[in-house]
Amino acid sequence: MPGLRLLSAPGRRRDYEGVTGYEEYRADLRLLYFASLQPGTGTLAALRMAPMQARKLRLHRAAAADARWLATVLERASRRFGSRVDLQPDGLLALHPAAS
Repeated sequence: MPGLRLLSAPGRRRDYEGVTGYEEYRADLRLLYFASLQPGTGTLAALRMAPMQARKLRLHRAAAADARWLATVLERASRRFGSRVDLQPDGLLALHPAAS
């Protein structure tokens, strides 16, 4: 079935605050997803992501340097799918999917 699929891991705890040795994974950073879909088909029209940082069990907007780091990591990971991710002037990340 075509359309948007959202996957989650219910019950999986993602708060690794205070756990050392895995800093390169940046478990403190999260993304809030804002998807726009094509009416009638449910095909992804646009995806914007807000970089957030978890501190003391609360979400805060990520610092500019952290947003750039996330953009770089996502850009590298999305290349194999022919997509691009870039940091927008408003601080949100935008996915540019491969042309179909």
